[in-house]
Amino acid sequence: MAAICVDAGTTVIKAVGYDDSGAEAVVVRHSTSVSRPAPGQAEQDMGAVWEAVVRTVRGVAAELAGSVDFVAVTAQGDGCWLVDAAGEPTGPAILWNDGRAAATVDAWTRSGLAERAFRTNGSSAASGLPHAILTWLKEHDPARLERSAANLTCGGWIFSRLTGELAADESDASAPFMDLRARRYSAELLELFDLGWAARLLPELRDDARRVAGLTPGAATLLGLPAGTPVVMTPYDIAATALGAGAVRTGQACAILGTTLCVESLVERPDLDGEPVGITIALPGGYLRAFPTFAGTEVVQWACRLLGLAHPAELSELAALSEPGARGLSFQPYFSPAGERAPFSDPLARGAFLGMSFEHGREHVARAVLEGLTLVIQDCLAASGRPPRELRVCGGGAASALWLQLIADVTGLPVLRSADSEVGARGAFLVGLVATGAAANVRAAADDHVRLRESVHPRPGPYGTAYQDFLALRETGSRSWPLLAEMRSRT
Repeated sequence: MAAICVDAGTTVIKAVGYDDSGAEAVVVRHSTSVSRPAPGQAEQDMGAVWEAVVRTVRGVAAELAGSVDFVAVTAQGDGCWLVDAAGEPTGPAILWNDGRAAATVDAWTRSGLAERAFRTNGSSAASGLPHAILTWLKEHDPARLERSAANLTCGGWIFSRLTGELAADESDASAPFMDLRARRYSAELLELFDLGWAARLLPELRDDARRVAGLTPGAATLLGLPAGTPVVMTPYDIAATALGAGAVRTGQACAILGTTLCVESLVERPDLDGEPVGITIALPGGYLRAFPTFAGTEVVQWACRLLGLAHPAELSELAALSEPGARGLSFQPYFSPAGERAPFSDPLARGAFLGMSFEHGREHVARAVLEGLTLVIQDCLAASGRPPRELRVCGGGAASALWLQLIADVTGLPVLRSADSEVGARGAFLVGLVATGAAANVRAAADDHVRLRESVHPRPGPYGTAYQDFLALRETGSRSWPLLAEMRSRT
């Protein structure tokens, strides 16, 4: 069953063509840009994202042998992708890592309102979620809200361009307005955030039985595919990636080493009584407990610029020249202007190098960066509860053998890397097979089509107390975050 699967990430749009055996046959990628029109803000041109999708899918369709049985779509989650009644953008998309509503989220957190919401939707508040962005828009740009008829996500936006239908997958809708147990929008949550007025903007929820719609004639012409080709709306990218990595059974875990570092595991039911951190995502037949951070491989790219390196691989090579522990240099990788959302929530969080002296060189900085990011992964694993037996990894950072060994050494878990180049697209493919009747369920599809590379096993070493030291330093540093926020406001 040949298929084309789109994974629309924040900075790269990918389309993968799968041949009749389910193997990756064609991969086309196009970069997209994120604009930052003001401090803390992150936006994208919705039309430019759609044009990139058209280019990638058309490129795959031109090379893929045989007829295409379906197109499946996964994409970045959260944010606000507002459209009017005709389905046209009313402005740029405001993204998941936008921080303009940080003060609102801070107030919700400190008042206990965010925790009350967690008991219904299983997700902590974050400035890039729709409730925070809509609250900000009501105060700062009410005219845009008046022009808007629906608030989509990136995946919903692409689905609407392909099919003409405005809808939301249950995974996209899980935070912040879904009652997870009932799997429906919650009027109580809308009222809790004083957003009853926004109910009209919530698109129709689509469950497993209603994932498929036909490709419109206009979109078919643009893509070079037959009109009516089934289009499958699949779970958004971090969820699709977990499935594509083969984390399809309760207790299996996956770590995405991408724009977000995200540690996630499959659970049978949402835990709404635990610590109010992370997010919970509705999936076919279960839930995904996820801890998506605000800062991942963007930190690696920042370090490359700082150190004058041309490619992330050079950062790993430089880090390998340092002894473990980076000669006592510690790195706190909370670099997003939006602060941090997992495995703790604090919009004021900021990063730091601690312990730096004249004894440290470029290699120690490189090593500290990778070790700091690795300790965030361990922090997310600790917050997720019961530790898994293994950790499946994917994303651009998984190309670094040194980083994978660090993850194994720090977590004490075997690390398994996917054989696919685009794991999110593979997850979309698995869901597409089920939605079109070509597979009985996602587990069966994963058993047939997910392949892994060799495992990286943990080694005994100097990281025995590294996690406890990391937490202690963060606790000390966090006391300065409010003062740093005040200093930023003055400048």
